[in-house]
Parts: sequence; C-alpha cells; structure tokens
Amino acid sequence: MRATRLPRLTFSAAFLFSPLPLAAEVRVLVPDDVFSLKDVADPHLSPDGRQVAYTITRLDAKEDDSDTDVYLVSMAGGEPLRLTSGKKDDTSPRFSPNGEWIAFLSEREGKKKQVYLLNRRGGEAVKLTSFGADVSDLDWSPDSKSLALVVSDVDPDDEEEDEGKGSGKEKEKTPKPIVLRRLQFQRDGEGYLRDVRKHVHVFDVDKKTSIQVTSGPFDDSDPTWSPDGQAIAFVSNRTLPDPDRSQNADVFVVAPREGQAPRAVTTGPGADGSPWWSPDGKWITYVAGCDPKDLWYGATHVALAPFAGGASRPLTAALDRNVASPRFTSDGRAVLFLVEDRGNRHLARVPVAGGAVERVVGGERDVEAFDVGPAGEVVVLESSVQQPPEISAVAGSGLVRLTRANDGFLKTVALGRVERLQATSPDGTVVDGFLTLPPGHAPGRRLPAILRIHGGPADQFSTAFDLEWQVLAAGGYAVIAANPRGSTGRGTAYSRAIWADWGNKDFQDVMAAVDHVVAAGTADPDRLGVGGWSYGGILTDVVITKTARFKAAVAGASMANHLAGYGTDHYQYEWELELGLPWKARDLWIRLSPFFDVENVQTPTLFLCGASDVNVPLLATEQMYQAVRRVGRVATELVVYPDQWHSIETPSYRKDRYERYLAWYDRFLRLKD
Repeated sequence: MRATRLPRLTFSAAFLFSPLPLAAEVRVLVPDDVFSLKDVADPHLSPDGRQVAYTITRLDAKEDDSDTDVYLVSMAGGEPLRLTSGKKDDTSPRFSPNGEWIAFLSEREGKKKQVYLLNRRGGEAVKLTSFGADVSDLDWSPDSKSLALVVSDVDPDDEEEDEGKGSGKEKEKTPKPIVLRRLQFQRDGEGYLRDVRKHVHVFDVDKKTSIQVTSGPFDDSDPTWSPDGQAIAFVSNRTLPDPDRSQNADVFVVAPREGQAPRAVTTGPGADGSPWWSPDGKWITYVAGCDPKDLWYGATHVALAPFAGGASRPLTAALDRNVASPRFTSDGRAVLFLVEDRGNRHLARVPVAGGAVERVVGGERDVEAFDVGPAGEVVVLESSVQQPPEISAVAGSGLVRLTRANDGFLKTVALGRVERLQATSPDGTVVDGFLTLPPGHAPGRRLPAILRIHGGPADQFSTAFDLEWQVLAAGGYAVIAANPRGSTGRGTAYSRAIWADWGNKDFQDVMAAVDHVVAAGTADPDRLGVGGWSYGGILTDVVITKTARFKAAVAGASMANHLAGYGTDHYQYEWELELGLPWKARDLWIRLSPFFDVENVQTPTLFLCGASDVNVPLLATEQMYQAVRRVGRVATELVVYPDQWHSIETPSYRKDRYERYLAWYDRFLRLKD
C-alpha cells in the first residue's frame, strides 16, 4: 500500500499561548483538581487504520487510588468507546494484526500482571496467561497466533499466590531475609533486586502454551516481531562478566523457538533501544545511545542496523538532539521519530537514504507518542501549555482532534497565560524558559514569583501542559521555569556543561531567569520563592546555601550531601562515572555538596520526600532537614509520604503536596496586613 504524504505542520506562538475559550462562569484551579483531569496515553492504530486504542487514567478521591482503562475511538471522529472497567489498571492495548483481538495487561484477577484478550466483536475480556510473575510488555506475531512477552523470572522467595487463597484472616508469615548479590541491588519502583531477571517468552494464543526464548543473568525488553514472523528483536545489556557495570544495551534478534542463541545486531558502546523493523524485514531502526563518556548528558540519534549483519548507519547523528520511538513509514522510505528541541518535542522524519530532518508535527507543542497505520495514517498524543495530552490525527494541513477527555473540565476553569522567556547568564549563555502568569493578571503589576527547577538534570521544561505551574499561578504567583545548562533540548555541549560541576553554571542560569522576570517588572524582588523535585530539589538546596534572595523554598526529594547518595540510591554507575568513587575523589564529592554550607541558609525551607524513594532516598532529605533544624536560624518542616517511591502516586498525597506548596509560599511571600 502506498504511504500518504505527511504534511509539515506549524503553529504560531499566538496559538500556543492563547487560552482556550472559556464559559461565562469559570474559576481558578485548586489542588483538588488533580481528581478532575484525565490522563490520556498510549495510542495504537488498528490494522485497518480506522480506529485507535488508547488508555485513560483517572484519580479516584473516594478510593484514594488511580484507575486506567482501555478506550477506542474512530479515526473518523465521534464518541470514544470504553472497552474495560474495574478497579485494576488495564494497560498496553495492542491490536492483533488480523484485527480480531485487543490484548492488554492487567492485575484484575490476582497480584501478578497478566495478558487479557478482548474480542473485537464484543464480550468480556478473558484472561490469557497465568505466569507466576509479572508480564511487562507484549507484541503480536504477524499471523496473530502468538505473542512475544517480557516475563519476569519467578522469585523463589515470593510466596504470594497469583490468585490468592484462604479467607484472608490467616496470620501473615514472617518474611524471609533478603539476600542480595548484584552490584545494581536496588531500583526505584522495584525495591531490592534479587537474582531474578526479565526474559522474552513466546505464547501460543490457541494452545495457551509458552516457551522461553531468552535466558541468562540479563534483563530483556522491547520485543518486536519481524514482518515474516521468523525473528524477534529485543533490547538487552549482555555485557560480560557483569551487565551492572555498564549501560551498554544493544539490540538483539532471536528465533521464536527454544534453544536459539540471540545475535547482536548493534554493537555500539552506548544504550541502544526502541527497535522497529522495516516493512521488508531487512533493516531495524533504533535509538542509538550516546557516547558513554557523556552519560545522560549526550544526545541520542536514530540509526539503522541491517538484520543480516554489518555496520549500523546513523541517520540523525548531526542533529544533536535527543530522539525517541523511531518507526518506519509504511512504504519503508523514511523513519518517523520524536525529537526534543528547545522546550518542544516534535514528530520528525528522516529519509532512509539519508538527508535532512523534516518536522512533520512541529510548532510550540509537546508530542508524547505516535503510531503509524498501514496506509500512512499517523496519530499523535500531543499537548500544549493550555491542553493536557490528547490524541489527534495528522490530516491535510493540520491536526484533527480525536479525543476530548479534558475539554469539559477546562471550560470551567481559567488557566494562567504561559509565555516563553529568554534570559542571559553572566557568561553570555542564552537560557530558555517559561513564565506562567495568574489568570486575569494585569500587566505592570508586580507579583510574588516562584522559581521552579526541573529534575534530571538531563531533562527539560516543555510546552506540555503543566498542572503544577497552573496551580501555583492560580494561587496568585508568577511561575518561572527555566531550562539551565544541564537540560536537554539544546544539544550535548549545553547539557554536558555541568559535568561534575553541579550547582555552578546551572545556578547562574536559573538566577538569570529570575533576574530577567524581575527586570521586566513582573516579579517582586522582595517576594521570591524557589523549589523543585529530584534534581530540582537538589539544586534548590544549592540555591538556599548560595543566596538569601528567596523568602521561601520547597525542596522535594532533594540531596545536599552527595556522600549520602552513594550505595543508598540506584545510581551507582552514574556516580562513579561522573564523580568517581567517593573514597578516591573525596574533595570533589564534598565540594559539590551544599550540606557543608548549611549555616548559610537564611530561607525558610519545606522538605518533602517519599518514604520508599530509591531514586533520591529519604535519608538525604532527612539529613538536610536535620541540619537546617539544628542550626535553628529559619523555619523548616519535613513531610514524609508513606509507601511512596520517587514519584508520588497516591492521589491524596498528590493533592496534599500542592496544598503544602501553596501554604508554605503563602506563609512567607504574601503581603501581611
């Protein structure tokens, strides 16, 4: 089938920053609105290109939980159809190539995530697999007879039954001691890592039998079938003697039979991933990892690897921007992919034969995901500063919205206006950022202002809808969100500029953004706040030890004494590569740790963290709180969210966090009568 030509889309800044039309009666956002917004995600086109399966996640205030269900919407438009319901999450919907089934993952009948099938002709979902461990990914074979699955090994110390048993009144058994042998012995969201791994299995849908096609002390992911069904591509770090000592993931292929040895089709030293087959099965496109010496600061690129073997061929090496999710067009002549670029994320295209990169969906927006149909149909999950993520079809000269999950709610609230800003750091570096203003703000009136710092540090604030900005702006604050050096979206050199030098150039850059908004007459220099989560919290700890300009700070999941991180978080590889071993580079570790300058703190600071955080562990937050409290010069509080990893997931805690942000900033930044 001939691919439809994809138009180039451009959108003006006025389109980006103009609020949606509002009803006569509107109100400002409040923290309780975390329960009002719906999270649309994971769009996948049907084999005939006529429908899109996707998920919607809602937060339930009564149950204090979230729920994800599968939906279906026509490419021709119309009301979406809800396919699943219940209290357990249903995720990863995937059409069978023959169009008869939708497979998805769920824990709806036990404690292990399994595969379920929905018949397209109707009826209830049926459970397909009953593994003794979780299924985490799936891909249909071209003949629709089998599924490639990623299944965890069964943990011999896990005594939980998938289906449960008994009345639930039995006395819980004393847990067995946890024995750890791996160098990478823990990971946020998973906890301690025992000697169990994730491998590729092939499941026969009719016979309901499974064979394991990969094995060994490796974690395998991202399985995808070749067009002829004779091979499965997957991603794995199989570096010997110990994969935990590097991040050298490669793309492998394996025959869908037992006893077959995987063969590497990429051999680069970085973290390769996201494989996708060409329509003729001769090539695999993938995301080629950056030079390991650049760690997470280096830009990735799209590349091609020949299935038969041979050298890979880069397609976007000169782009110097992070890329994601490469997919061949249906005619095999080009590769579509996502690319970060100065606060945006676009859908782009590059010819397989080589050539210039073209923006397919560009402008001031954030494209989070996309899928390609058999005749060139393309759908995108896209967001803007005034619109949470929704699914649109690429059609004609623009986008046609297919979902409107949040439109009804947005008509009832007034959103703050978001503007781009550009500041200049003391050394002349241009720093991009965003300024969110309260709804109805009158130009010329100075506002209390809050500098928010993003995590990473290799990440970016973007033109995606940001509920945090809007909640703070609704509280009457100007919200300054800068992308300092260390951020992505500006190339490797810009991101790598803070290598082993945290809290220097990035500190200068975020302060330049604040100075810019003060000089413009928007921010009140006497009512400034600062805050962030993860690296945003880490840099907040730096800020409050370097300047007294801020009258309130909120440090979430922060770390001031980096010596507290080594061996307690999951970044052993990253610590050692960038800073060196702490006992061999003691002076550097201490120099970069604002903990040792705690007596400089003159800013009242609220500290928050999840109790189970393994990304930036609670002990680091506790340590800085204890130090600030011990010095006793300023007000401080510590908030610990029970049973939460690095990302705060419990809905009531999400609401609580926004309420505490506002209360803390109000306490110190509001004018007193």
